[in-house]
Amino acid sequence: MKYQPIDLSGVKTYPIAERKNKVSIRRDFSPGVSRGMSVSDLLASFPRQMGAEALLGVIDAVVAAREKGKPVVLAMGAHVIKCGLQPVLKNLIEADVITAIALNGAGSIHDYEISLIGETSEDVGAVLHCGTFGMAEETGRDINRALREGVAKGLGYGESVGRFIIDNDNPYREYSLLAACMEKDIPVTVHVAVGTDIIHQHPDADGAIIGQASYTDFRILTSVVSELGDGGVYLNVGSAVLLPEVFLKALSIAQNLGHHVDSFTTANFDMMQHYRPLQNVVKRPTSGQSRGYTVTGHHEIMIPLLAAGILDKIGE
Repeated sequence: MKYQPIDLSGVKTYPIAERKNKVSIRRDFSPGVSRGMSVSDLLASFPRQMGAEALLGVIDAVVAAREKGKPVVLAMGAHVIKCGLQPVLKNLIEADVITAIALNGAGSIHDYEISLIGETSEDVGAVLHCGTFGMAEETGRDINRALREGVAKGLGYGESVGRFIIDNDNPYREYSLLAACMEKDIPVTVHVAVGTDIIHQHPDADGAIIGQASYTDFRILTSVVSELGDGGVYLNVGSAVLLPEVFLKALSIAQNLGHHVDSFTTANFDMMQHYRPLQNVVKRPTSGQSRGYTVTGHHEIMIPLLAAGILDKIGE
């Protein structure tokens, strides 16, 4: 059957003044930018839409949590360490903004190597096929030793390595987040999947010790998560699988034990949004009276911007 073009002469229209619009210059547009703007002026120049609205919402939630004395937890993947953001994150630790940090195993390794030699992140492709990838002596030897000594004292993974950095006065310890957390006396936990980290390749590796250290940290993180209710903030930065799964289980335990964990804020910062952070951090935990945000962008840009916004508001 051949169709003829439909006749549009009978289409009904209405005045645009009667239409409801999602974007308004009075409500949503940027007022513009100018040379020499302050941080607060820059943030005020953001359009009140989408990613900008999410970033500003996270900043407000973190500042409010600090004022209420509620936890602000930063969970992050190893890439954040490799981006050179430790000084920025230390600014937030020293300003009593971040009250707990959770890392994956690779994050603790990069942090340790930075504290030891001021460098990290080998060229995997260049050395994988000759069998030397991940075989640096000091990294595996020192972290496995730190875990043995720490577990014997009942410590978790993060505290074991952080104290080892301090006790051995590593040359670049001022760049270590693990050491910074020890000096500030805030919890830093490390969550490991055995077989994923280069120190598991080392002759000194002991799966039982690694597991015990990480399990202790899981329980510590669960204690922190149990206090998020009524104003706390949980930030997941650059971890697509492991830390979102750990957070979900920690939250489940806290609720099971009768802790009230509602009316808090979560956010996922990453270069692209993945399934597990979206479900396990942003959506499922906030299905009650809580709020979840997604902020998409490069860590080396978004995290300094986040920190500057928080510190500027605190200064106000």
